[in-house]
Amino acid sequence: MSNLFESIRAGLGEAIEHERGNLPSVKTGKFTIAPLYTYDSGEIREIRTKQNMTQNLFAQVLGVSPKTIESWEAGTNKPSGAANRMLELLAQDNNLLEKYSIIERQ
Repeated sequence: MSNLFESIRAGLGEAIEHERGNLPSVKTGKFTIAPLYTYDSGEIREIRTKQNMTQNLFAQVLGVSPKTIESWEAGTNKPSGAANRMLELLAQDNNLLEKYSIIERQ
């Protein structure tokens, strides 16, 4: 337990020193994150049908239950943040699943 404490303490010390400008060799970066779009039931259905998938197959691809897809498309539930990001990627690139070998169409 003391090793964990010392590691956390050292990390916090480094963060403080960096903030004070005493560690110029530390590389940092800034990111702008696109706002998270929330898909409605019709848009989700459209993304799925453009993939030529049943609700069951789409659920398997996204790692959720078929009931989840059904409830999204019925509008009774909404996708989580991570699911919305995946839907966004699928909406932007219809070949994404094949490109990254998530599925293989036969």
